[in-house]
Amino acid sequence: MTTRLHPALAKAQSVGDALPWLTSRQDRTVVIKLGGHAMVDEALTAAFARDVVFLRFAGLKPVVVHGGGPQIGAELERRGLASEFKAGLRVTSTPAMNVVRMVLAGQVQRELVGLINVYGPLAVGITGEDADTLTATRHVPWIDGEPVDIGRVGDISRVDTGAIEALLADGRIPVVSPVARSAEDGHVYNVNADTAAAALATALGAQELIMLTDVEGLYAGWPLSDEVIDRLTARELEKLLPELADGMVPKMTGCLHAVRGGVEMARVIDGRVPHAVLLEMFADEGVGTVIVPDLDEAEVPL
Repeated sequence: MTTRLHPALAKAQSVGDALPWLTSRQDRTVVIKLGGHAMVDEALTAAFARDVVFLRFAGLKPVVVHGGGPQIGAELERRGLASEFKAGLRVTSTPAMNVVRMVLAGQVQRELVGLINVYGPLAVGITGEDADTLTATRHVPWIDGEPVDIGRVGDISRVDTGAIEALLADGRIPVVSPVARSAEDGHVYNVNADTAAAALATALGAQELIMLTDVEGLYAGWPLSDEVIDRLTARELEKLLPELADGMVPKMTGCLHAVRGGVEMARVIDGRVPHAVLLEMFADEGVGTVIVPDLDEAEVPL
């Protein structure tokens, strides 16, 4: 007698194969930064929303920090306001800051929360302003040896995780807009989403930080090569930072600070790939660039 294979056998096998992965990741906090460039494709954003809900039901505690660069740029252009970048960061005048705040908290966040809640009523949107989750000081970059004023752009000086931890304890998925109020002048500042995600991952004691962006990872010798570096220690990354293109500096600096702040690993992956988060979770290697803490001398094998 020949036993017929059921059409659902492949799915059942896949679920069974995921058991070790699911067991090892119960109650792990993972901070996921979703770049604005990864949100311009509706199908990709919907796939991301479903994947985040899957992680939550699989026993993880996802926290989403979103960007919104293309959306902000489009609104600035519509209003006739300049869109300029220096040292990889958006120059943010007071009128531009009003647009940043409106687009991030009033448009991008609401759309993302709505998409996640299609798959499970779990997402709650907050901003760095809410409950003083993020507090900022003015960021003044140095370019060619000189300090440069880039307006209302902030460095994170303090993180209060109380509101986010309360949401996680209630089984929710926090969706965070990266704006912060300054303790110095009371104004609201634009905070780079990579920087915000890294600071939250560190303060929450997250096990993992994932940066979804519009590149495959950190390229070796860009623009002469498109070979992706699979793995770097914090010390190796620190040596590479001065050579990186402006757009990669906030991402890799955030990864560096996160792993040096206690996060077990940080990874930059291509958000243009469908289900990139699940690929990263299930694939042991070959997905993006992973940053890990330096190996202590005492742990070096003999």
